[in-house]
Amino acid sequence: MTSDPENHCAVKESWMSDAPDTAAEALDSFFKKIPKAALAFSGGTDSSLVLYSAKKAGCEIRPYFVKSQFQPQFELDDAKRLCGQLGVELTVLPLNALSDPAVASNPPDRCYSCKKRVFRKILDASARGGCSLVVDGTNASDDAGDRPGMAALRELHIRSPLAECGITKAQVRKISRGYGLFTADKPSYACLATRVPAGRTITDELLSRVEGAENALFAMGFTDFRVRVLGDSARLQLPEAQLEKAFGRREQIRAALKDEFSSVLLDLTAR
Repeated sequence: MTSDPENHCAVKESWMSDAPDTAAEALDSFFKKIPKAALAFSGGTDSSLVLYSAKKAGCEIRPYFVKSQFQPQFELDDAKRLCGQLGVELTVLPLNALSDPAVASNPPDRCYSCKKRVFRKILDASARGGCSLVVDGTNASDDAGDRPGMAALRELHIRSPLAECGITKAQVRKISRGYGLFTADKPSYACLATRVPAGRTITDELLSRVEGAENALFAMGFTDFRVRVLGDSARLQLPEAQLEKAFGRREQIRAALKDEFSSVLLDLTAR
């Protein structure tokens, strides 16, 4: 679900001193006090701003992308693209998320077990590189009560600069636009495992079907959607503004997804 590079401005060549608001200044101040840090980098809007701000402030920042079955290829592509623009080396750490029964069995707290594995992998890699501090892109709008994985971050002492500076998602996007980051308006994207209902075993084959279906819809021009698994059917959740378009192209959608799912359902409750 990445966007065409030609539709976004490139990262500005010089670091901006006139931040869009005091939120950017707070983030700048945060990193000026930290000489070195490792970043759990997803290629999304939040962690992209963290990466840019850290480098801007002179922090020696090392981004790590943990690639498991839960991350679609476009996320890694976006991560590589931004790091290339900033001249920062990206370290990709492979992870077989489904080798852990606590993750593959997909209990309600699956995210907790998964986050622990992901961040322990980053902590181990960053420690080998001589860095003990790991930061992530959690922002002040993220609800800890609705995210089991955030408990894992607290237990592992992961710091969240955006949240600590009180920076919301809306502010993240505003600051990112001011810096010319192509990720500024990138839709939020939850990992592929969230498409599978709790209690249903997650398999490589099921995740591949979901990713294939989402890639097909993206190629048709749909954005900011989810393909949820319902039995052997795909339940499409789209923004309200795209529902009419989806209904009008229902035969094309059905044909595009027929190799992945036996039937396609359109959820009229807009996401």
